Amino acid sequence: MDEVKERLSGVFAPMTTPFQNDEIDFDGFINNVTKLNKSGLRGYFVLGTNGEYKSLSVPERIQVLQTVVKHRSKDKIVMAGTGMESTKETIEMSVKAAEIGADLVSLLMPHFFTKRIDDEVLTNYVLDVAEASPVPVLLYNNPSVAAGVLISPEIVKEVSEHSNVVGIKDSSKGNFQKYIEASHDNFYVLAGSATFFLDVLIAGGIGGVLSLANVFPDACVQLYGVFKEGDFKKAKSLSEELVSLNKEVSGKYGVAGVKAVMDLSGYSGGAPRRPIKQLNDQQKQQLKKVLMEKGFI
Repeated sequence: MDEVKERLSGVFAPMTTPFQNDEIDFDGFINNVTKLNKSGLRGYFVLGTNGEYKSLSVPERIQVLQTVVKHRSKDKIVMAGTGMESTKETIEMSVKAAEIGADLVSLLMPHFFTKRIDDEVLTNYVLDVAEASPVPVLLYNNPSVAAGVLISPEIVKEVSEHSNVVGIKDSSKGNFQKYIEASHDNFYVLAGSATFFLDVLIAGGIGGVLSLANVFPDACVQLYGVFKEGDFKKAKSLSEELVSLNKEVSGKYGVAGVKAVMDLSGYSGGAPRRPIKQLNDQQKQQLKKVLMEKGFI
């Protein structure tokens, strides 16, 4: 197995950023990393959607990444979200992330000027960053938070020829098979949701970045493990449990739901940064009931 594939094979937690009164709770953050270090997770995806990275200033993003890199255990891989609206700033952020100690960087596509963004623009963006980045580059496909901008299979086909473009975290619906078929060798697909994690593995993907891994890492890792062992019946059963839970948590409430479940399970979740609302008491009680019924707490 090549080094990049080994680094990406498994389950990653897309780290949330705990806040208290809209300020980053670094003590809580360190507590989360320390607890997750004891799990079988492959690593951490820092500064992604669950990390509310668009709500963080650039200095805060650097502090968050420094915190995870400093406190991770040696066996954990760190992917850093460095996508910005300009190629120049994305390169600067990617270089900084590598200096801090990130093993790979992940690029959410630029989307502010949506009407001016086509396949050629995105292809050039990825290739320019890949040329300048000291560490391997992954694409991050999530149209729901990128003004509908979707990475096409044609883009994947072209950029996957570059030796420093190594994969894609796909959080969209119904596209992973096309990416797997379009990509060249040494380009790897990771699921961005528990909803289709098992489907991605069956199709030839090698891992997942799952919001539930922030709070139930062992269950996510177990699913990956039994699949790798060839126990597809058990894998399907575990997948159904996680899919059902995911619908009740991030599917229904987004990052606020993930954070609420973290608080219920001994992690530091906290509220999202304003203006995003946290769950009310009734919603939290309903989530607690769901977790107890499903045997997760």
